[in-house]
Amino acid sequence: MSKLPFVNKEKLDEIMKDYPTPFHLYDEKGIRENAKALREAFSWNKGFKEYFAVKATPNPFLINILREYGCGCDCSSYTELMLSEAIGAVGEEIMFSSNATPAEEFVYANKLGAIINLDDYTHIDFLEKTIGHIPETISCRYNPGGLFKISNDIMDNPGDAKYGMTTEQLFEAFKVLKAKGAKEFGIHAFLASNTVTNEYYPMLAKVLFEVAVKLQKETGAHIKFINLSGGIGIPYRPDQEANDIYAIGEGVRKVFEEVLVPAGMGDVAIYTELGRFMMGPYGCLVTKAIHEKHTHKEYIGCDACAVDLMRPAMYGAYHHITVMGKENKPCDHKYDITGSLCENNDKFAIDRMLPEIEMGDTLVIHDTGAHGYAMGYNYNGKLKSAELLLKEDGSVQLIRRAEKPSDYFATFDCFDIDL
Repeated sequence: MSKLPFVNKEKLDEIMKDYPTPFHLYDEKGIRENAKALREAFSWNKGFKEYFAVKATPNPFLINILREYGCGCDCSSYTELMLSEAIGAVGEEIMFSSNATPAEEFVYANKLGAIINLDDYTHIDFLEKTIGHIPETISCRYNPGGLFKISNDIMDNPGDAKYGMTTEQLFEAFKVLKAKGAKEFGIHAFLASNTVTNEYYPMLAKVLFEVAVKLQKETGAHIKFINLSGGIGIPYRPDQEANDIYAIGEGVRKVFEEVLVPAGMGDVAIYTELGRFMMGPYGCLVTKAIHEKHTHKEYIGCDACAVDLMRPAMYGAYHHITVMGKENKPCDHKYDITGSLCENNDKFAIDRMLPEIEMGDTLVIHDTGAHGYAMGYNYNGKLKSAELLLKEDGSVQLIRRAEKPSDYFATFDCFDIDL
């Protein structure tokens, strides 16, 4: 099955006259349409808010597009908080969800007025000692343990995850936090990653809504919001069917009406923290074939490497590849598509059937808009590439320049290198 990029060869050829490969390219039109669809899918909930997972694509130009559609920022580190503050997302525009959290990050989040989402029961005392009080609005992350299943399919294994509180800890946390002055509460959970099914969010919602009803009844805490977090995935493979965000929103609405409304909790706001779903399909990595190798296998070496896209090396993740200009040619050649790192796992694809690749061909690696550039690193002294935005009017904007050697050496304060 075919999977076409959001940009054609002619446009890429034009872009590459000004910007050398490799680079990440993002689709403004797709980002806007998707953000609008999410907002519409949950418009039935008066307090609905998407907190974009900054870790997925920490670029202020892109996040500002989402902010036009009412999105806030889900932050998990000091610098992500800094980025959010810099673009004007402060106060309850920020959801701060972290784990093994350094004290200075709680201090900064509190200074910004962010909603703090506690990962562990012990963080209650730690937070109070760190900032001197418990905020009036507070959230707790829940992990029910065990396996998370839809029908007979295991979606993920929360019991092995380092995140969140047990059921007993969650109830005790609400009681303690309420006694310490908290007035508005939230519940958060992330039980499965990259699900490509419309059933995940409604199933998760049912778990959280039922817990919320019991919590409010047993502790007297007023639950202001329930955060379904992330987990809605994208179809990386061409034979996968994309999630229908409208069907997902309707599924959550039905559970809301069945569980929360009869319990007198129809005023609860629904929050989401989507990263991959918001940006993943609307970014691609553009690279060129610069070497070919014929040994025990057929290899195509690119000018991009795992520094630009770590997921295949780290997880064995699939990313579709299009050889530009050869979209309609038969995929009758088997290749490993590699980068130049001194690591054998630096491969974008293994035994991938593609059209015959010639040196200089442009390759588009799909679905890198989330956890693509963001997961980059500098192993082998490799420098991270540029990020470009393909705007709705067809123009291209540089939204992050490529790194230079001076960037790589900038932290060697006591070592002089002639640049």
